[in-house]
Amino acid sequence: MEQLRTIGRELAMGSQGGWGQSKEFLDLVKSIGEARSKAEEDRIIARELEHLKRRLADPDVQRRKMKELLLRLVYAEMLGHDASFGHIHAVKMTHDESLPLKRTGYLAVALFLDERHDLVILVVNTIQKDLRSDNYLVVCAALTAACRLIGEEAIPAVLPQVVELLAHPKEAVRKKAVMALHRFYQRSPSSVSHLVSNFRKRLCDNDPGVMGATLCPLYDLILGEPNSYKDLVVSFVNILKQVAERRLPTSYDYHQMPAPFIQIKLLKILAVLGSGDKQASGHMYTVLGDIFRKGDTASNIGNAILYECICCISSIFPNPKMLEAAAETTSKFLKSDSHNLKYMGIDALGRLIKINPDIAEEHQLAVIDCLEDPDDTLKRKTFELLYKMTNSTNVEVIVDRMIEYMINITDHHYKTEIASRCVELAEQFAPSNQWFIQTMNKVFEHAGDLVNIRVAHNLMRLIAEGFGEEDEGADSQLRSSAVDSYLRIVGEPKLPSSFLQIICWVLGEYGTADGKYSASYIIGKLCDVAEAHLTDDTVKAYAISAILKIFAFEIALGRKIDLLPECQTLVDELSASHSTDLQQRAYELQALLGLDKNAVESVMPADASCEDIEVDRNLSFLNSYVQQALENGASPYIPESERSGVISIGSYRSQEQQETSAHTLRFEAYEMPKPSLPLATSQSSMSTPITNLVPVTEPGYYKEDHQTSKSQPPGDAVSGEFGVKLRLDGVQKKWGRPTYSSSTPSSSTSSKQTTNGASHSDGGGSSSQPRESSYGSKRQQGTEVSAEKQRLAASLFGSAAAKADRKAQASRKTAKDSPSTEKVATTNVTAQPVKEQVIPAAPPPDLLDLGDEPVSSNPPSADPFSQLEGLLGPASAAPVLSGTPATGTSKAPDLMSIFSDDVPTGVASGSTDPTLGDVNSSSHKGTTAVASKKGPSLQDALQKNATARQVGVTPTGNNPNLFKDLLG
Repeated sequence: MEQLRTIGRELAMGSQGGWGQSKEFLDLVKSIGEARSKAEEDRIIARELEHLKRRLADPDVQRRKMKELLLRLVYAEMLGHDASFGHIHAVKMTHDESLPLKRTGYLAVALFLDERHDLVILVVNTIQKDLRSDNYLVVCAALTAACRLIGEEAIPAVLPQVVELLAHPKEAVRKKAVMALHRFYQRSPSSVSHLVSNFRKRLCDNDPGVMGATLCPLYDLILGEPNSYKDLVVSFVNILKQVAERRLPTSYDYHQMPAPFIQIKLLKILAVLGSGDKQASGHMYTVLGDIFRKGDTASNIGNAILYECICCISSIFPNPKMLEAAAETTSKFLKSDSHNLKYMGIDALGRLIKINPDIAEEHQLAVIDCLEDPDDTLKRKTFELLYKMTNSTNVEVIVDRMIEYMINITDHHYKTEIASRCVELAEQFAPSNQWFIQTMNKVFEHAGDLVNIRVAHNLMRLIAEGFGEEDEGADSQLRSSAVDSYLRIVGEPKLPSSFLQIICWVLGEYGTADGKYSASYIIGKLCDVAEAHLTDDTVKAYAISAILKIFAFEIALGRKIDLLPECQTLVDELSASHSTDLQQRAYELQALLGLDKNAVESVMPADASCEDIEVDRNLSFLNSYVQQALENGASPYIPESERSGVISIGSYRSQEQQETSAHTLRFEAYEMPKPSLPLATSQSSMSTPITNLVPVTEPGYYKEDHQTSKSQPPGDAVSGEFGVKLRLDGVQKKWGRPTYSSSTPSSSTSSKQTTNGASHSDGGGSSSQPRESSYGSKRQQGTEVSAEKQRLAASLFGSAAAKADRKAQASRKTAKDSPSTEKVATTNVTAQPVKEQVIPAAPPPDLLDLGDEPVSSNPPSADPFSQLEGLLGPASAAPVLSGTPATGTSKAPDLMSIFSDDVPTGVASGSTDPTLGDVNSSSHKGTTAVASKKGPSLQDALQKNATARQVGVTPTGNNPNLFKDLLG
């Protein structure tokens, strides 16, 4: 019965315009929701705006009604219509004494205006007044509006008041003050650079909300200069430990996870501080292990925390136990049926293989499933993973898969990225010359003009110069195979322009080199290309140049060749073309046909594309001409720096440069204005009484004025020579910038804190034992894996049996091993784990005793944040550890003992760089025998590949990560 009464009251309120709004407003919302088209919606909003203009112009409108009218304006502007006529009414409402109306005004102003709007200047004074209000709700509304409306110029007007609010008794005000300072830092870092100590102090706030808000500006500061905040590592670890142990109030829980967003932000901060720092990373292992053990994979927020934990582990100094826990969590992601979790698993796997490439072998079948998944986003992420783990053994399979995927997609932006990756992998890991040419042909044929033009030029240079070896037969075979492939492709329709340029150039240079094809046949093909692309002048220019080369080669060899009718037609057409470039090429061809053999050999020498062109920058061939001109009475050239009357070398320009600069943009900076010298006055002014000159210096040009004053005579001499001077003592300055009485510029000294950013590494090295994959066995229990997937997985990752054989044969070290089965033989380093001295520390005191003392500018002898143990006030219901002395308590178990300091596989000892180490060159005797010739950088690429397999990290210098990370 009570429910029926409640429903009746709600219906009655709705029919009469309940919930504080009129029936007109509810009818407006209803009519917009029921609109069947955008045109009908626009008509409704236009009619409403006309009605609001009339209502707002009425001076007798009630204040409560004005609130509703503003809300209707907000509704109209959010739908994309102009409601600028009502902005001034929103500004007026911010001055209202009523709290609901003031908050409504601030809401409307924040939605209507931005920091560059002209009306913002009217709001700044109101914000300043409301920041001093006794009502904390008014202060919160003003702080919220300040984050949106206060720009770089207005920050000094409100900054002192915002800093004072950091000590406000209400936690909501302190939190919004931290958020306002963070916003000010984002807009003008120099304006709040002196307030960094306030962020450190708010990190110890008793309210978890204020502490969580402080993590955001600290994260931005740490990204810019991580070494200055290494002393906060222990504090961040203590906070994360308390949050993970559920010592915060339950109001911060989200889906039964304790303050998950605070955990994620702390993990991001620890990942930056622990990068490459073993000492800082050692403090993090315990709490990261606790998070892995307590991780909840049943909810999305729990998976997000685990993913961020994996990202943290992949960034800090590696630890075998942590890597094993991260690999197990990644396996759970990959086994999930959710595409989102699979995406996270692929991204996490890509991070972990940079540290230990063997982790990918356990999940090879899962990666193949993601590669064949219909979800396009997951497939792209999988290609990114394969790109990171490409080497000379699996490059053919990966590049073929990429090209097949590139053919089927229509997104030009992503197709460009795939094409560039295919070209990069082919240049770096090509197993043979023929495969490289075929791969490049496929990329150009299907990617078209999306490929960078430099790739086409590099391909032409590669075919011309060969592969940097003395085997001329292999280079000739490469060119012959390129000609054969291009003659088969040239007849296909819709070939890209850049690919046709390569085809024409190769056919012109090497089409008749081996005698397999006649000159008439090649010329006919080139004429067909030019006729098929009448609108592309570049392709026609390449075609006519190729025909010219063939005629020159045939004439040089003493062969008689007739001009085909279709070729004559092409030459006549190009001779009358509007393009001067095509005309020039056609006339050159006609002139070449009339030359004899000796002249053609001089003009077009054979294989001249590989010759280096020497440029004489000193123009020494003009010395005789210059000497003759001097003998005939010409004046010698005077260098620009030695010419008389030169004030500035940069002010001189030749006539041609002046004509050119008159029609182009100038990007050099303007010179600083210099004080003008006093001009001599007339004789009449000399007779006037002499007064003293009181100069008014501008702060911006203090140094320049000071320097010029030294070179001028004293005041009496100046006044006597140049006439009347002004005495401005006691005269108030009405315009311009204010002057300062102090002539000494203020100087500030910045003190640097000593940080413990030095990283250390042990001399021990340990190789991680292979873990058996549970993913493949579980799949075999349900459905049997197809043979095709097994072959694809074996070609990408290598089978488990092959890995076992490699370990069995590692002791024998035979010279017949494949490059893919070689492992690092670290014979120069002995595994000697270093035992670190653990200094027992007394239990830290309770954080609740901390006051709001100002932070000292000098670095304290003891870390004030190492005592951070509790975050709750006295009224909190969460358990807090007691601060009893250590003598009266039992010793706590050592949790750090479960994590060893052994260096994982792929990290060499004695260096902080995981990509460096002692490389045993004897384990690569068969490298050059297995890999074929690929390009000008064959030896360099194979050496990089060998080093990558030894160290265990794929080189990323030439393989930039073109994708952003998943969550930052």
